[in-house]
Amino acid sequence: MFNKKNFKEDIELILKIKYGNKLENALEEEKFYAISKAIMNILIDDWNKTKNKYNKGKEAYYFSAEYLMGRALGNNLINLGIYDEIKEVLSELNIDLNDIESKEEDAGLGNGGLGRLAACFMDSSATLNLPLTGYGLRYNYGIFEQAFGDGFQLEKANDWLKNDDPWSIKKEDETVIVNLNNKTIRAVPYDTPIIGYDTKNTNTLRLWEAHPIEDFDFSLFNDQEYDKAVEKKNRAEDITRVLYPNDSTEKGKILRLEQQYLLASASLKDLIRKFKNKNIDISNFPQYNKIQLNDTHPVVAIPELIRILIDEEGTDFDTAWNICKQTFSYTNHTILQEALEKWYVPLFREVLPRIYEIITIISEKLIDELKHNELSEDKVNNMKIINHDLIHMAWLAIYACHTVNGVAALHTEILKNQELNNWYELYPEKFQNKTNGITPRRWLALSNPELTNFLEELLGTKDFIKDLDILKKLEKFIDDEEKLNKLLEIKKEKKLQLKEYIKIQESIEIDENSIFDIQIKRLHEYKRQLLNAFHILDLYYRLKENPSMNIEKRTFIFGAKAAPGYFRAKAIIKYINEIAKLINNDEEIKGKIKVVFVHNYNVSYGEKLFPAADLSEQISTAGKEASGTGNMKFMLNATPTIGTLDGANVEIVEEAGMENNFIFGAHSEEIEEMKKNDSYNPREYYENVKGLKRVVDTLIDGTFDDNSTGMFRNIYDSLLNTNGWERPDNYFIFKDFDDYRRAQEHVDKAYKDKRNWAKKCWMNMINAGKFNSDRTISQYAKEIWNIDSKKI
Repeated sequence: MFNKKNFKEDIELILKIKYGNKLENALEEEKFYAISKAIMNILIDDWNKTKNKYNKGKEAYYFSAEYLMGRALGNNLINLGIYDEIKEVLSELNIDLNDIESKEEDAGLGNGGLGRLAACFMDSSATLNLPLTGYGLRYNYGIFEQAFGDGFQLEKANDWLKNDDPWSIKKEDETVIVNLNNKTIRAVPYDTPIIGYDTKNTNTLRLWEAHPIEDFDFSLFNDQEYDKAVEKKNRAEDITRVLYPNDSTEKGKILRLEQQYLLASASLKDLIRKFKNKNIDISNFPQYNKIQLNDTHPVVAIPELIRILIDEEGTDFDTAWNICKQTFSYTNHTILQEALEKWYVPLFREVLPRIYEIITIISEKLIDELKHNELSEDKVNNMKIINHDLIHMAWLAIYACHTVNGVAALHTEILKNQELNNWYELYPEKFQNKTNGITPRRWLALSNPELTNFLEELLGTKDFIKDLDILKKLEKFIDDEEKLNKLLEIKKEKKLQLKEYIKIQESIEIDENSIFDIQIKRLHEYKRQLLNAFHILDLYYRLKENPSMNIEKRTFIFGAKAAPGYFRAKAIIKYINEIAKLINNDEEIKGKIKVVFVHNYNVSYGEKLFPAADLSEQISTAGKEASGTGNMKFMLNATPTIGTLDGANVEIVEEAGMENNFIFGAHSEEIEEMKKNDSYNPREYYENVKGLKRVVDTLIDGTFDDNSTGMFRNIYDSLLNTNGWERPDNYFIFKDFDDYRRAQEHVDKAYKDKRNWAKKCWMNMINAGKFNSDRTISQYAKEIWNIDSKKI
């Protein structure tokens, strides 16, 4: 029960103890910390009760390199059911809750969809009272903070912990020791509460921070060897300093491998310690513990569990192998071969010699099995875990795990029929689909309270915040003009909020009466931000030729980070910013189109962007996007999709209707056929599709300046010239350009009819139920982990 008096006293006490300050003199950051810690005091007892309840039975564990959590304060208050009460109390103290929320740093623990999915799963598991604990790494600087300098991406440290993190508790007494080949590390756990919605259950995200055995060598310092005195400390702490350190050099690759091993080893040692406290024979470990490997980053956990069982628990290999096979399951998040992680044998063997030895045993075991099944020599070679001096981590995962799942219906079918077909033919029983989802708590209740209140008014209940399928009841209002107008009013309000936010963040004015056409996601060639850019430039040139063109005003908004070592992705960012500079400074087009590339796109920015969007850009090359979850966030916030039949887009149009979205482009089967027959010639499109050559040539004809970096020439060459293994226009931008342009013209025409546009928005919103991460995680629980709900 929330106690107003106690809460106020807690805030005052925390400010006094932590900062030696009183409320009236406290900085906003200090108030945020004190308020958050006071809320921790409210939830701590239920958190401990949940841990104790779960510890008595079977549990599941999510091993992930990323958790893109976003800010915690607002989300925690909604899940605790005390948002309004806290807002009222703070108002009495002359504190604006919205101002305080803005002082929280986004936890820098993730980069893209992989990490955001993990965060949604943690929220859903707590809400469903499922015994799932997350394991990851506590990156001190996380993913980089993005800025732009002359249109180029600039990266700087994201010091998200500079004001401390009130939501985590250091558990020094549960530190574990991890041995790497040349150093010994203390892995110190920090626990973060994951609060369930409409329940007292509070789950745990445990993150490991790397520390040396000895922080400081006093003798070396005394000998004036100041750098050497802290050298071991620095090398140890490097392991959890940054998410995905640049691995373009051998040192970077070693650091990444050390990160992965630290996550795997520390987490497994923690689990085994907990299990041994039950005084149950180790052979029963899988009956109490199920581990989900989120992509290939934590797959080194497989040989590490075998190593621990043999070297530290005294089992034989066969026993360890059987335990392993029953414990692990693996989620594949990619169709891209280059993204299926592989390790160079000499490097891996140098860093983890014992683990390499175990992988060689597993590899030989697999080869024997493949030969026993009379597979051809070609197939055996293609399926070897160790092949051509490379360790194939995905093959290790598929062989050792009892279940392998894709993350959208199309993705899973492509895995079964193409990319992992050899494995599917051998182990059809292992393969499952688990279409991704998003949590309605953050992506509706928190980010769009206006829409949430409207839906509650229509339904007479808040139950849809857990059960999105309830929204289907609102189909009866599809011809209700008053309700449709109200939806458009809410969208306008969210657009005005975004307009104000962009003005503050980017110093750019945008027109709330324009179509907000938004593409926000990681920058990768297959996601085809470049196709979007080409279309914008083509539209600009057509406007210049025909200033009286009757089009709806359009604001094109991008948000994306490129990996620091990804040259071409960074070139695309520069190119889009050059296009923005050209268009936004041209008064002749009378503001009909505008381009904005928001900087440092993250969860908190997303909470402003998703609800304000009129059009959701999901334009990846068909067959390349495993699922996507941004598409689901837009859909839930009443936004139609313009996209290819790729990833979860396929299921989105199945649910909301093809007529309520804008689908274009070659299908995955057509693309596969062109690849197989080598029948795609991008130059034909370049020469013959009206307007295409003109925009593509801006990369090399001096229209735009890349500061003599060669960036734009590199993009141009990738589209038209064969480069080693890379075929020209590998992502079929030219193939889909004209069809995309037609789809955008259809958008323009459809938007003019506001009533029918509102219907498209309505049908997307009310049919988003399938994409609730509660549904996804309950399927994992029943069909993979076999765990039950345990309510405290």
